[in-house]
Amino acid sequence: MKIAIFGMGYVGCTAAGCITSQGHTVVGIDVSEGKVAAINAGQSPVREPGLDELMAKARREGRLYALRDAGAELDDCDIAIICVGTPSGVDGAHNMSYIAQVTRSIAAALKADRATPLTVAYRSTMRPGTMEQIILPIFQARFGDAVGQVVELVYNPEFLREATAIADYFDPPKIVLGTLDGTPSANMEKLHEGIDAPVFHVGIREAEVTKFVDNTWHAVKVAFANEIGRVCQNLDISAQQVHQIFVSDTKLNISPYYTRPGGAFGGSCLPKDVRALQYIAADIGANTHLVDSLLRSNEAHKHHQFQKATQGLEPGAKVLLAGLSFKAETDDLRESPAVDMARKLIDAGFDLDVYDPGLKPEMLVGQNLGYAFAFLPSIENLLVDKAQAESGAYARIIATNRLIDTLDTGATPVINLSVIA
Repeated sequence: MKIAIFGMGYVGCTAAGCITSQGHTVVGIDVSEGKVAAINAGQSPVREPGLDELMAKARREGRLYALRDAGAELDDCDIAIICVGTPSGVDGAHNMSYIAQVTRSIAAALKADRATPLTVAYRSTMRPGTMEQIILPIFQARFGDAVGQVVELVYNPEFLREATAIADYFDPPKIVLGTLDGTPSANMEKLHEGIDAPVFHVGIREAEVTKFVDNTWHAVKVAFANEIGRVCQNLDISAQQVHQIFVSDTKLNISPYYTRPGGAFGGSCLPKDVRALQYIAADIGANTHLVDSLLRSNEAHKHHQFQKATQGLEPGAKVLLAGLSFKAETDDLRESPAVDMARKLIDAGFDLDVYDPGLKPEMLVGQNLGYAFAFLPSIENLLVDKAQAESGAYARIIATNRLIDTLDTGATPVINLSVIA
């Protein structure tokens, strides 16, 4: 099949690399000239382990290319997958402007006399009802009653974790395929051939709400674990032993994922989806007190970790922050708790250096670029190389992820924020 992917960020690029490895042809569509150039050079514009190799192989074999505009590319496409961002708006709701813009561009590019409908599958997280209230009307305005002969609308949420996205693509916990009438989509079933996972054919709204439920639950688990971790730490109780006892109960306590006391939650999904669910709950008159407390609990945990990390240090002390990105082996800074830690350290008067070899300021694009420079405008001046990080010139090293395992810290005291001991 030939597949167009709109939005070549983390989700879009991972999908492109994995889909082409299955023998399909992919054209990536993105407004960023830099992303398009990188893909056409056989390089991934985002940092994800294994993705450069997949994209380089697909380019060599002629199964991947990128453009800034779809043009006539949709004429012979079987599927269009939409992976554009839905960032938080000022009121906490998702900003749906990119979804609307891409939908309008697809509607404008499609021909009414297609032999078979184009399957238009959305993977961006969006409020239940978006497909029926925003997306379908855009296509109806263009094609009227013939819309069903031109497009087949599908909502197919993704369950990818950065740094393990390729493995997650081929071994997902589930596959959710939502259609307007709840019946299976032949093209989407063909796209997922060879992937062994439970498949749910459901209505659009059931599929749309899936990511809210999943991501809010993950946020609940992280916040709960960190609140217990704070209690344990302040009472001189081993949080790790308490965690070991808790997760041993796989019958009632579900699983160990996201329930280990450690760093605050962050990244491109959990904070914005919790905000959006808060907005939805308020909008419909529901009372979600636990959900409403998650972001406040997460912010409290960030400040708690700042206090613990700097305890006993005088302002002006030289500090190394090991790991600035949301997750090791990525360059994603969006809502990274480490960015907040860096800002707090600078505001408190510490002499800060940052070690994160995967981070190249000149490679940051889109929302990632905006977030980085909004909170750390001096980011380029903070970064140091491995030799400097291992120089022993620091009063303390504050580690946020597994990067600390690659450093020889010598006698320098290390505070590891990813674990509450």
